[in-house]
Parts: sequence; structure tokens; C-alpha cells
Amino acid sequence: MRKPKWKTNLYIALMLAPALLLTMGIIVYPIINTVIRSFSSPEDGSFTLANYVFLLTDDVSMENIAYTLWIVVVTVVLSILISYVLALYLRFYDTKISKFIGTIYLLPRFVPSLVAVYAMITIIRDSGFLNRVSRLFGYNFKPGLMYNARGIILMNLWFNIAFATMIIVAALSSIPDSMVESARDVGARKINVFLNMILPLSFKDVMIAMTFIFMSNVSSFTTPFVMGGNNPIMLGVYLRKQFSEYSNYEIAAALSVIMFLFSSVSAIIYIYTNLKEKEWEKAN
Repeated sequence: MRKPKWKTNLYIALMLAPALLLTMGIIVYPIINTVIRSFSSPEDGSFTLANYVFLLTDDVSMENIAYTLWIVVVTVVLSILISYVLALYLRFYDTKISKFIGTIYLLPRFVPSLVAVYAMITIIRDSGFLNRVSRLFGYNFKPGLMYNARGIILMNLWFNIAFATMIIVAALSSIPDSMVESARDVGARKINVFLNMILPLSFKDVMIAMTFIFMSNVSSFTTPFVMGGNNPIMLGVYLRKQFSEYSNYEIAAALSVIMFLFSSVSAIIYIYTNLKEKEWEKAN
């Protein structure tokens, strides 16, 4: 005899309740509380836009926002370009080198971020490994990659190239060899095969990689905190200063909302691209 439908639904709801309550407690409530506090006055808790006005008009704050977005955009562009070329090589070239790279390219994903940052510092700082090697040949090479945007971007590439390559390789692997070979048999040039077949079929996965790289870097803290300079600073470090050093909790909350909005823009672009892709498929 089958159970009544309401009993089945009640049983499902009770099974899901612990996870739902946990999600509400550690995710939803902090988000709501942060948004409310971002519109609160530090004096009496009344509603105000002063926190956002400060962040969007203060010279230091705007410089930090521009600095962060510039680093993130450069990181996304370089990561995707390098990852796509690497993914094409791993997918369509069957050589010993490609097999070796395909075996080791994911290793950065298994190195803890703090360990990777300090390892990179020992190599690229002005008195690091590269400098000591150059001294053996009579030079005094100083990379100049510490406490500036170049070093942060270099470290970001270390973390993101492997991730993006993994996603793009998976997309390229779904493209049948017979499809590419058929196009080549009828006289299509490699560039035409890439532009008209390979790139469109992998575009959605490239957007996924771009979205996650943007979101993970716009709020990054470890790399800019350890390798970045004192001014300007990235938003993750700026948020920590406002919260821990200056005790400007309302401004820190507003900054958190702004960082969330930046991430949301990339997510919206990704969703829009997916919707357009479905429209293109229906049109064809």
C-alpha cells in the first residue's frame, strides 16, 4: 500500500530540514545581515547611504577598486589565452611532451595557496633564487615582482591556468575527431576549423572558466596580502583593514556588498551567454 502523498512530502521535508537550516544559518543570514548593516549608520544604526557614498567617492577607495578590477581583468584575459592554447595542444597533439604536460599541469591545484605564495616569493624576490643564480654568472638580476601588480598577476596565473585548462580540455574532448577530420578532408584550413567549429563548441566552457576566475580573484586575499604593496591595495585586503584595523564595520559591510555585485556581473554575463546559446541552437 502506497503512503499518502502528504506523508511522503513531509518525510522529504524533514530529511532536507537540517541542511536547509544550516544553509540559512551560515550563508543566508550573514548575507542579509551584511546588506542591512551596509545601509546602517555607525552612530545610531539608522538607514543611510553614507557608507556607499564614502566608498564610491573617496580617492583611496576608488583607487583600490580600479586597481583590483585591473588586476582581475588582466588575470582573466591572460589565464584564458594561455589556458586555451595549452588545452588545444593537449587535445589535438599526441606527443610525449603533450602527454607529460597533461600529467603534471594539474599539480598547482593540489598545492595549498599559502605554500605556493611563499614558494613563489623565494624565487622571484630581489634576493631570491633567480637573483642568486644570476650572481653565479656575474649579474645581479632583480625581477622587481614583489609588492606590485605584476607579482600578484603572476601568482594568480599560477592558480588559475591549471583550473581553466582543465575546463577547456574537457570541452575540447567532447568534440569528435571525426568532425574535425571531415572538415579538413573537404579543404577547410586549420584557422577556419578553429573559428567555425572548435571555438563555438567550447565557448560556453570558456565563459564558465572566465566567470569562476573573475569571482575568485575579485575577492582574493592571500596573494595580495602577502605579495602586494601598501598602496593601492586589492579589495580583499582593503576589506580586512576596514574591519580589523579601523573597526569600520558598516563600511566593511558595504564593501562586501560591492564585491558581491562585481561577482554578480560576471555571473549574469555567463547566464546571458547560456540563454543566447539556447536561442542560437533553436534558430539552427
